[in-house]
Amino acid sequence: MTPLPQELSPAELAQRLARGEPVCLLDVREAEEVALAALPGAVHIPLRSLPARVGELDPRATIVVYCHHGMRSAMAAEWLVERGFQSVLNLAGGIDAWAREVDPTMPRYT
Repeated sequence: MTPLPQELSPAELAQRLARGEPVCLLDVREAEEVALAALPGAVHIPLRSLPARVGELDPRATIVVYCHHGMRSAMAAEWLVERGFQSVLNLAGGIDAWAREVDPTMPRYT
């Protein structure tokens, strides 16, 4: 049985980024959502496109998956772990939690 991906809080992600830890930010939202708010340097692969584009990701990298509230990213993270990705974390609460807890200047949407 494959273990479920762990969650990472927005504050924990901010700390990792501030320390310069190498992480791949994977945004699985739709393009319209990314246009409203995004984390700098994130790789954008919509959830529905992930099976076709999984080869673009390094299975040995630490990957932090995020979406709007954390549901789609949880599914994507679990899917990646099931395919042998070593270090996959789901951003708890998604980009909405990031905007509330880390960067209040980031636009929020519904």
